[in-house]
Amino acid sequence: MGLRKRSLSAVAVLAASGLALAACGQSGGSGGGDAIELTITQNAISGGKNAAAADHLTKWLIPEFEKAMKAKGKNVKVKFVPNGVDDEQYKTKLALDLKSGKGADVIDIDGIWAGEFAEAGYIKPLAELVPEADSWDGWAQIPEAVQGLATFNGKKYALPIGTDGRVLYFNKTLFAKAGLPADWQPTSWQEILDAGGKLKAAGVPVPIQINAGTAMGEATTMQGVLPLLAGAGGEVYSGGKWSGASQPIKDVLAFYQKIYGGGLGDPKLQQEAKGRDKSFAQFAEGKIGILLEGDYFWRGVLNPQDGVAKMADRDQVVGYAKIPAMEPGKGIRGQDFVSMSGGALRTLNPNTKHPKEAFELLAFTLSPEALKQETKGNVRITPRTDVNKEILTGDPLLQFISEEVLPLTAYRPPLAVYPQVSVALQEATAAVVGGTPPEQAAADYAKKLEGLVGGAANIAS
Repeated sequence: MGLRKRSLSAVAVLAASGLALAACGQSGGSGGGDAIELTITQNAISGGKNAAAADHLTKWLIPEFEKAMKAKGKNVKVKFVPNGVDDEQYKTKLALDLKSGKGADVIDIDGIWAGEFAEAGYIKPLAELVPEADSWDGWAQIPEAVQGLATFNGKKYALPIGTDGRVLYFNKTLFAKAGLPADWQPTSWQEILDAGGKLKAAGVPVPIQINAGTAMGEATTMQGVLPLLAGAGGEVYSGGKWSGASQPIKDVLAFYQKIYGGGLGDPKLQQEAKGRDKSFAQFAEGKIGILLEGDYFWRGVLNPQDGVAKMADRDQVVGYAKIPAMEPGKGIRGQDFVSMSGGALRTLNPNTKHPKEAFELLAFTLSPEALKQETKGNVRITPRTDVNKEILTGDPLLQFISEEVLPLTAYRPPLAVYPQVSVALQEATAAVVGGTPPEQAAADYAKKLEGLVGGAANIAS
């Protein structure tokens, strides 16, 4: 669930313009006797974008929910409001609707938008709208770290509807040539570098690939800087301040220097327009020893059936390990291992006329029955531990991430300026890969950061 770069936030545009669109699914009153009418919207449409999600809603979830409500003696009718547009267009449309007091009762948003929408007042903590929301029994099945995706300033604004995790992938065949174990699990950054050194000595073309530079965009930040920063005990935003030229930032950039200045990675790959795609192909071809990526790499890139870089022997050759902290216990929250995750959220429109029933619909979409039905044709990690234990048994990597990685993961700050901060981080890694000393790259990054976040008072160093 990647983040597209945005030069100007949709919410900022709205604040300046005061524009409003017609409601995409305004909650109505009675629609046939005492019927309660609800609407639900996603950026999905049958036959188009995210078609499977749209079909699940219209063909299974809505009929089943209406049936369940009828069994409770409630006459509830639900309408799905489809969309099939670019994510930024969808975001702008939602923001316009919410700003003008309109929109669907239940809405899907990218997790990275949550703080921005919350600060603008477009969404509210669930418990303010429905007091029983915090006592929903599903929370017990969602790891605390995953709940963090739906939490802003200590309050839950939504339910997480999907997430992922990042790990270190490695080629067992290349590892065997280098005398490295098939069950490799590094416990420090130095052990990663040591493995890279052995791979290099064994003739592996690219021992280690950690995304860097601006050409790879957000992939550099999410599959490189942020998990490493978590491993150094830092966060890009914490306690109301952004991390400047802090020691963790310097540690991350120094690690990049050891990889790309030490001949363990390919600097040119970080500068090419399609460098990430090339890294996928090279890994599949057995030319990269270690690569940090998300679970999409396993299920979407290397997938033997329909991957973009099919690897027929994936299940036998590809190993995976948790990302270690710089040293044991040095990660965020004192962790030995770390990860980063993305994800989507589903929340309530504060303007809904039927908050209780809207929350019942929201919760129903995250029920075990609904999630198992939704993932029948496309197995993925869900937010719920109980569901994951049942549906992921046939996929060892997804099971590994669900059980071992999600409990220790972290998320990007859901703030409007984050995409610009992300670019500055990418530029810092590009500088180091190009030969700039880490200390200088960190100082340059901190200077750029001041201009992005409103001055030095908003930066911790």
